[in-house]
Amino acid sequence: MSLELAAVKEKVEKESIYIKTLEREIGKVIVGQEHVLERVLVGLLADGHILLEGVPGLAKTLLFSTFSL
Repeated sequence: MSLELAAVKEKVEKESIYIKTLEREIGKVIVGQEHVLERVLVGLLADGHILLEGVPGLAKTLLFSTFSL
């Protein structure tokens, strides 16, 4: 493995700790929606738009309220 690749790998591992912590903490509030949570995180990290559709009662508003804190 080249030195440059090792440095990138180390940086990715270091930065992913923040994402794992964020997922764990939001998972305490939003239970059973790991797939949705992952997709919302991808949208936010990619600086994109997120359209979240679903039937009432799936905690869509709570999810975004939790992210906004």
